[in-house]
Amino acid sequence: MEELRRTKRFAVLLCAEDSDYVKKKYGGYFGVFIGMLAEDGEIWDVFRVCSGQFPSDDEIGLYDGFVITGSCNDAHGNDAWICKLLILLKKLDSLNKKVLGICFGHQVLARSLGGKVARATSGWDIGVRTINFSTSTKTFSKLKLPARLSLIECHRDEVHELPSKVEVLASSDKTRIEMFRYGDHLMGVQGHPEYTKDILLQLIDCLLKRNLIEEWNAIKGRASMEDNEPDREAWKQLCTSFLKGRL
Repeated sequence: MEELRRTKRFAVLLCAEDSDYVKKKYGGYFGVFIGMLAEDGEIWDVFRVCSGQFPSDDEIGLYDGFVITGSCNDAHGNDAWICKLLILLKKLDSLNKKVLGICFGHQVLARSLGGKVARATSGWDIGVRTINFSTSTKTFSKLKLPARLSLIECHRDEVHELPSKVEVLASSDKTRIEMFRYGDHLMGVQGHPEYTKDILLQLIDCLLKRNLIEEWNAIKGRASMEDNEPDREAWKQLCTSFLKGRL
């Protein structure tokens, strides 16, 4: 019983359908997140919330933490599953459960806290971008990270406002709120620490074919990946340390 009690258990709240490419190469987005966050001896499950699959109240108690993924949907939208997700996030907050929000997950988590999410005034952000950590935050002092890290981005919405109770952890020259934290249990990251370059390249092609971005967006995004390398190991350390309570 003691051994079972010590087993850490986490859940991915999947907010997007798997692309054929990601499904074939990584076993879906769940596999991508497992690759970044999972450690030996842990149990990881997935709830496809975008398809209406949510953890029950009893199941919530089984987990030490949750990860909210990116999505093609708008975090400021009122789709039935998004409204249900907002209710779940408020419940997780009240229970002090660890929650890490990525891209759409960052935005919907901010919304659940009373923040404002909308289209980015400067349009799409696609490619590798430099993220600048706030000089006032002590959140990552144990990790001895540099003052800035490169991160893959792919979003056209952003968090415009946060309540004063929420701490902004990082910004960029494109987006004012790249990261935030509330208490020691909720954290949002606007970019995609889980993405590899090939995932973004495939996504750019997909967005272009669907006429969701212009050709210049694609050219600029691809060029940024040729010129810059995302700091994936540092982001992995940061995200796992937060989720596992090691900050």
